[in-house]
Amino acid sequence: MSDFRQAFIEFAIDHNVLSFGEFKTKAGRLSPYFFNAGLFNDGESLHKLGQFYAKAIIAAELPFDMLFGPAYKGIPLVSSIAIALAEMGHNYSFCFNRKEAKDHGEGGVLVGAPLAGRILIVDDVISAGTSVGESVDLIRSSGAIPCGVAIALDRMERGSSQLSAVQEVKKMHDIPVISIVDLSSLINYLQDNSGLIQNLHAVEQYREQYGVA
Repeated sequence: MSDFRQAFIEFAIDHNVLSFGEFKTKAGRLSPYFFNAGLFNDGESLHKLGQFYAKAIIAAELPFDMLFGPAYKGIPLVSSIAIALAEMGHNYSFCFNRKEAKDHGEGGVLVGAPLAGRILIVDDVISAGTSVGESVDLIRSSGAIPCGVAIALDRMERGSSQLSAVQEVKKMHDIPVISIVDLSSLINYLQDNSGLIQNLHAVEQYREQYGVA
């Protein structure tokens, strides 16, 4: 596992973003872990989060021209990622949308740079793929090209079909999905961490029951 991926898991645990126990998911499953990116809720943690996204994006070597963050969670994410990339010598414009169109001032639903070229969508996780689908439609209707999605965690578990939500997005929209970490990364981390290894069996069982390759 890349050093930044291991560091991200430690970072998420330290901020209680990643926790272990028994949690009920939207699908009604009892998950042995929970990830809540909303708890990266101060300036320092948001800055570091942007840096982790930037490292994952650079490591993926995916060509893109600008960033797009879907409202609402994607707005602070896209801002922090754009700043982090600029700090690393990669300056990209970015854009985000409003939930409701504005009929005064600059108007419209988009804020930031005009959508143009190849657009990398950023979000925290992909649960059902609805947000990604809406973003893809918005980008295409603006004459731009959605070229990928960057998320923090890929849970690698089946959705309504035998595919995971991430796999369904890849298949439906024919675009790659980049994640800082995935379930395999988490299991590898637990295997090497004596303080948390007691959670390993439950996470492995969950993957065996609901996971995808």
